[in-house]
Amino acid sequence: MGKIIFYEERNFQGRSHEISGDCPEVTSYLSRCCSCMVESGCFMVYEHSNFMGQQMLVRRGQYPDNKQIMSADISDCICSCKMITMHKGTFRLRIFEKENFVGQKYELMDDCESIQERFSMSGCQSCNVTHGHWLMYELPHFEGRMIYLRPGEYNSFGDTGVGPLEITSIRRIMESC
Repeated sequence: MGKIIFYEERNFQGRSHEISGDCPEVTSYLSRCCSCMVESGCFMVYEHSNFMGQQMLVRRGQYPDNKQIMSADISDCICSCKMITMHKGTFRLRIFEKENFVGQKYELMDDCESIQERFSMSGCQSCNVTHGHWLMYELPHFEGRMIYLRPGEYNSFGDTGVGPLEITSIRRIMESC
C-alpha cells in the first residue's frame, strides 16, 4: 500500500490529510494543498480535481513546496492523486500516429526516448496499453508534460485533461517506489 500526506501550507504546515489510494478531490478534505510527503509507494498528483490537468510522479520523499513538483507556469496546489501499483511482468503497449487508433502503429515493450528516431514517426496521439503502467511525455528524452496511463484504450490524450498533446517519448514505471 502507498501512503501520501497532504498539507494545506508549504513546509508541511497547517491541517493535513493522509491518503492510501486514489483521491479524485483532495480539497474535500483540505481547503488547499501546498506540500506533501510520500511515506510509501508512488503517486501521480494532478493540478485539478478528478485526475485532470498537469500531472507529476512523486515517489517516497518530502515535497515542502509544490513548486518543486508542478511546473512553475501552473497552479501550485494539488487537487487529486492516483496511487500507482507496481507492475510485475511484461510491459506492452501499441502506439498509433493519430487519434482513434489511426495511422502508423508500433508495439513497445521497453522505454522509448524518441519516437521520431526509433520509428520515423513524429509522435503518437492514441494508444492501447495491454500490460504495465507507463509515463508518456510530450518531448523527447522524457521531458515536458507527462501523462500516466494504466492498462486500457486511449483514443485521444486530450481526454486526460492536459489538452491536445502529441507524445514523443515513453517510459515504463518499473522500479519499486
